[in-house]
Amino acid sequence: MDDLDDLHDMDHRIASALRACGTDPRVAGAARALSWAGEHAALWLAAGLAGAAVDGRRRGAWLRGTALTAGAHLVSMGVKRVVRRPRPAHVEPLVRTAGRHSFPSSHATSAAAAAVAFGALGARAVPPLAAAVCVSRLVAGVHYPSDVAAGAALGALTARLGARWMKGEAHHD
Repeated sequence: MDDLDDLHDMDHRIASALRACGTDPRVAGAARALSWAGEHAALWLAAGLAGAAVDGRRRGAWLRGTALTAGAHLVSMGVKRVVRRPRPAHVEPLVRTAGRHSFPSSHATSAAAAAVAFGALGARAVPPLAAAVCVSRLVAGVHYPSDVAAGAALGALTARLGARWMKGEAHHD
């Protein structure tokens, strides 16, 4: 077996093991709730708008962070349309999905973008909540680990690239 086959096999085994965690009704309920909250980046857009509403001094930074999060989500949807990887078929999903394609996880993309952007503004609860959303997609059986890892990397990179703009530090030539 070559390295790519090994990675593919490992992706399937980890997906199966994490989906098995969802046999506990409490874990399944949490995975469903987190998946629902993260759909179309809704949780993160609401968090960013709430931050803008309560932190008037940094309202612009919150709004730009929210825009970065939304932008990362849109980029992930575009990548999905190009890659067109099917969702895991070897496990029974706990949730319905908005689309058929799996790579990258748009939930993970928006979660990681929000963790980086809002974490930079001091929202300490966002990174662990973002990690929980990422794991929920594996427990729900709708992504492979590589989908979530790629989505998280895409989201973090997008937010990191926009960090200076978000904080209002971009140079105006």
